[in-house]
Amino acid sequence: MLFLATLPCWLVVAKLYGLYSRDAQRADHSTADDAPAVLNMITLGAWFLYVAARLTGLARLEVSKLITFWAVAIAAILLARAIARFAARRSLAFVQNSVIVGASEVGQLVGRKLLQHPEYGINLVGFVDDNPGQRRPDLHRLCLLGGPDELPEIVRRYDVERVIVAFGSAPYDETLRAVRRLTDQGVQVDIVPRLFEVVAAGTTVHAVEGLPLLSVPPARLSWSSRALKRALDLVVAAVALLALAPVFALVALLIELDSRGSVFFRQPRIGENGRPFLIWKFRTMTADADARKDEVAHLNMHLAPGGDPRMFKIPDDPRVTRVGRFLRSYSLDELPQLINVLRGEMSLVGPRPLIPDEHQFVIDWAERRLALRPGITGLWQVLGRSGIPFEEMVRLDYVYVNTWSLWNDLRLMARTIPAVFGANGRF
Repeated sequence: MLFLATLPCWLVVAKLYGLYSRDAQRADHSTADDAPAVLNMITLGAWFLYVAARLTGLARLEVSKLITFWAVAIAAILLARAIARFAARRSLAFVQNSVIVGASEVGQLVGRKLLQHPEYGINLVGFVDDNPGQRRPDLHRLCLLGGPDELPEIVRRYDVERVIVAFGSAPYDETLRAVRRLTDQGVQVDIVPRLFEVVAAGTTVHAVEGLPLLSVPPARLSWSSRALKRALDLVVAAVALLALAPVFALVALLIELDSRGSVFFRQPRIGENGRPFLIWKFRTMTADADARKDEVAHLNMHLAPGGDPRMFKIPDDPRVTRVGRFLRSYSLDELPQLINVLRGEMSLVGPRPLIPDEHQFVIDWAERRLALRPGITGLWQVLGRSGIPFEEMVRLDYVYVNTWSLWNDLRLMARTIPAVFGANGRF
């Protein structure tokens, strides 16, 4: 009853914590991003109610009930927000008409990423540029709407709610003038920063005499951070292996009944600091899959125009077994990598574990990705899995290593579940 009586206050506090505005500002905002604010809000609010009740004598609150309320409130709020976000992002009311200012290589990269993630709720109308670059084949459906000087009219004509400013050919002053006019029109403006390759999502912004500066932290991970990450790996991997023992037994039985060969598949991968190790997986292909690789090499999707010859991927590989196809659909074949985690060869979250043939193309600054153990999941898993080009995958790993935090690992683990099961939502 006390919670219901103070409900208006909770709504005001939630507003102050930014829980009602971040979805409109950030296209990729998820319930996992809400968790720290919700945890902080409920913890402080619950103790404030307890102290206020004791001091005023208006209500009797026991510590046990307070703890129960704290736990239930956090779980209920996060679940409710996840459900509401899931429903909202599948309704037309959530979709924002958007344009990209700048049709150069960077602008087209932004366009490709947004088209790959419809769950962001962004409907790309087209590009705005006076001198666009050569259009990628997968972006031909996006029209060139005009130049930056026409941007205010384009916004009105197409009911644009979000404008993304990439590096275009227009002069700096012209783009700046257009952006200032857009903010006056109530349009959300996103700006791709220069040197975006080294700017992570959590980069700190500070100012010197009104001039905003982006702070890129030094690339180092303290001993205590490594110990904390390893402790999380050991606890979660051990508990998961015990809990999933019946699943392991069932999968092993299905593989045995489906095709001849061993239950597990072990393959060389490159680990931390360039050390090779053998990765554990459930076998999803026929026993003679390696011998038949040359036979199916022509089916490699990366041999097509626009593909990446450094990568090997066959969408409907004929060597995959019936059970293997099911296991791959839900990444169940990856579960034995928990053994690699216990052995200290992998982490729960980390860079993508590359085979030696792929690793040979990782050079120069990209070798920084080897500063941490490869992970069962990571940015590459959450943002696109095998659909991410090689250069982008390497850059994501570089950013992950340079900006590691325990919260980011927990957040990526939470986001892995909807990514694996094909849910196109950011819950």
